[in-house]
Amino acid sequence: MDRECVSVLPRVCEVLAASGSSLPDDTSLEKLLDWFSAQTKAGIDLLEACPCLLEFISTVVSNDTASDPGILSFTLKLTGLLASTEDGFKVLQGSVLDLVFGSLRWQEAGLWEDPCFRIGWIQGLRTMLQHSKAFSFFVQADFTEPLLQLQTDTSLFVASAANQMLAHVLLFCQSVSPPVGCHDTHQQTGSKLLTIPVEADQKYSTVVTDVCEYLKRSLVPKDTSQLHRSRQVLKLLALLLTQAGPPLKDRLLLAVSDILEELVTTNYSQLTLPLMDVILAAHSSCGSGEHVPDKRVACLLSSMLNVRKPADLVHAAAAFLRSGHRDREHRAQCAGVLLLPLDVITGFTLLRTNSTADQLRFSVMEQLKSKTSCVSMICVSLTNLPQVTRTGEQEELDFQASYFSPSPPQAPDCLPCSPDEIVAAVLSLLKLCSGDFSPSSSGCAQVFRSVTGSGRVQKCALDALSALSSSSGIRVMLVEVFTLLIQYLNSPASDPTVIQKSYQVLIKWISVCSNLSDVTDQIRTDLLQVVRKRVCDVRWEVRDSTVEFLGHLAAVGASQTSAYQEACEFLLGGRCVTVPLLQEALQDPESYVRASSVSALALTLAHSWHRGAGLAREEADIVTRLLEILSQDTEGFSRRAVVQFFIAWFSSCSSPSSCSLLAQSVPAVLSRGMADLDWEVKVHTLELAELLLNRASESRRHPYAVTSNCSFERPSHTEMHTQTEQSDSVTMLNSLVDQGVFSSLLSGLVDCDRPVGLKACQLLIRLRDTVCPLLLGDQDACDALLTDSRASCELPGCGWAREVRRMLRTTAAMSSCDGADGPSSEDCCEKEEEDDTVRVEVCKALRRLGLDERLAVLTQSSDHVHNSPLSLLQDILTASRTNTHLDSQEVIVDCY
Repeated sequence: MDRECVSVLPRVCEVLAASGSSLPDDTSLEKLLDWFSAQTKAGIDLLEACPCLLEFISTVVSNDTASDPGILSFTLKLTGLLASTEDGFKVLQGSVLDLVFGSLRWQEAGLWEDPCFRIGWIQGLRTMLQHSKAFSFFVQADFTEPLLQLQTDTSLFVASAANQMLAHVLLFCQSVSPPVGCHDTHQQTGSKLLTIPVEADQKYSTVVTDVCEYLKRSLVPKDTSQLHRSRQVLKLLALLLTQAGPPLKDRLLLAVSDILEELVTTNYSQLTLPLMDVILAAHSSCGSGEHVPDKRVACLLSSMLNVRKPADLVHAAAAFLRSGHRDREHRAQCAGVLLLPLDVITGFTLLRTNSTADQLRFSVMEQLKSKTSCVSMICVSLTNLPQVTRTGEQEELDFQASYFSPSPPQAPDCLPCSPDEIVAAVLSLLKLCSGDFSPSSSGCAQVFRSVTGSGRVQKCALDALSALSSSSGIRVMLVEVFTLLIQYLNSPASDPTVIQKSYQVLIKWISVCSNLSDVTDQIRTDLLQVVRKRVCDVRWEVRDSTVEFLGHLAAVGASQTSAYQEACEFLLGGRCVTVPLLQEALQDPESYVRASSVSALALTLAHSWHRGAGLAREEADIVTRLLEILSQDTEGFSRRAVVQFFIAWFSSCSSPSSCSLLAQSVPAVLSRGMADLDWEVKVHTLELAELLLNRASESRRHPYAVTSNCSFERPSHTEMHTQTEQSDSVTMLNSLVDQGVFSSLLSGLVDCDRPVGLKACQLLIRLRDTVCPLLLGDQDACDALLTDSRASCELPGCGWAREVRRMLRTTAAMSSCDGADGPSSEDCCEKEEEDDTVRVEVCKALRRLGLDERLAVLTQSSDHVHNSPLSLLQDILTASRTNTHLDSQEVIVDCY
């Protein structure tokens, strides 16, 4: 532990113990506790290293009336942390722990009413409960009862913490019978092997009994006012059943089975999901041990799926399918329950002969007459349709796998209808939502008003339609799906979010196309018209979604099969249609649309870049507009997208130098990008510079290299090879200078934004280590080459270059003082006017910029000076001192 922190800590403890009010920064105590926790995990004995902590705890808990509840809460948590080790527990055992965690004492003092204090009590106990001695203390002090009372605390935070704490107690050392002849019970908890005396094990059994009794009397609410308590108890029970081992799990189930059966019949809708969580947690253990009551759990599950109200049945069925249980009978039942609302409202016969469905149909119809209930049920049904279809597909796979078994099962009947029938029902529902309704041909005459115009149902139905695109056998619905989606895109009543989802679903369903015959000319014509219409919509969200659709279509088409690519190009006529639309969008008044159009253009043109297609007039116009956006656009979204466009273009070209338009544009992009005020634009610009650096390094590599047998080559050959590499390196540096790469890196190096400076520094070090050692390693051999080369860069006397020149002068002067060779006049520039332009040799500049030292500074986080335990302790002292003298003055502290 840092000595300076240890010296300051006693004063901090004294201030906190004497404080009658909380600190201005209410998180500073939590941060202090985090630091203590880190020290404990590192193996440091806090009580030995900081004896003042014991005095602090004793002072605070002895003078409870004068302390702030926040500081008392901190004290309880700190005590629990100190007692979490056996050595610390021995020091605190006795009066200190009794004084700190005696809940009755705190209740009498009136501090128990503060939820902050109750949280501290719970968390302190939980932190301490890491060894058997702490557990014995917990049992002997009878803390189970107040912990049970806190399960239904008025504060949700306290109730949740108490819930987790009680589970921690029961799971801490699960009860098992000690081996014969053994006086200790060994328990595995986490990664620790605990040794629990027999008497402690007996006390633990008492705790389990108390908890079981509490569960039995608290599960069933007497009226609606107790629903909160029942919900919390169900959460606790589900947590225990999920994590407990067989002995504890079986004991809990045997204790609460009768109560759960009673609770199932109460039909409280608010308890459906937490009750289902409990039953599923119990159901997952069936068959895993001899004592698990399999039949009772199965009966509970069947009851949940039969006796509940229709709206609750839908939620319960969805929870079962999401759980992934392989119970065939219940899977079929849940699939039917989830399809029933869709069956009733659309008039499609999705369930055929199903006695359960026939019994529910009337009650479902009654529920659907209420708009709130109808929308909720339909949305749950739609959201879980993918689970329904996957259930049918899994059942078919299981049937096929077991077909040749000695007793082959009957054919699966888990999914009563085919996926294409489900798709047809979803399409019918979407028509109802848009007002396209025919009572004579549908069974929804009484309830269609509940879904007409419902944006929530529309979005859920579109999400379901998207998910169903991956089901088998749905290709027959392709034309119907395309037709409805185009109608939604064309409808003036469609919400922008609905239009966006319709585009996304359309892209998913295009993947279903196996050939162009799947798409009719009418669909192609209608889609092209609606896209041209929506790209000019008055709502910018719709324009943005349309532009994104064009880009996504191009991107997905390029990454899929040839049939998919042909379908994408056929639908919108290829580049000749989409590029002009996107060019027009570059002029959009909304920055989001401009940014999306730039990204979509990059995706659309990527295919031609890969093929090395020749220069088109439209690309020249696009580049001109993009450079205008980069230098003139007021929003950062668009400017970032422009730089990323050129990154994508450069990355896609096998030979960027052969594309004159790209080669001419890159220097302008680098100079304008590095002059941007947005740090993300500058980072993207440096990424483009990195691509140029990579390409230059690749072109510098000689087609042959010196191999391991180079010692047998004649010296003249080796010298010629070295000179050739030196010449290539100079050519590479000159190219980087001419393209503006080196200037961009120097500009980024002195940028005020740390991510920019860090990226630039890393690239400059890479350039220095790659090229400069060769050119400067044997100075005598390449002096003439360097003298004749143009491997130098101009540094103007203003802007970023002034800072670079100052750095070069400083390091050059230091080299001179150290007895090194004196710097040249052009390096030092001391006699030059600040406004004059000077040239510096690239390699010498790279060696004199102190890049390694600068990288070390840039790599550190920006708060490395202030983000420290010492700073935190000093802030607490400062805040407390200021608070004492100037209670009315706002105090700003620098806690990390």
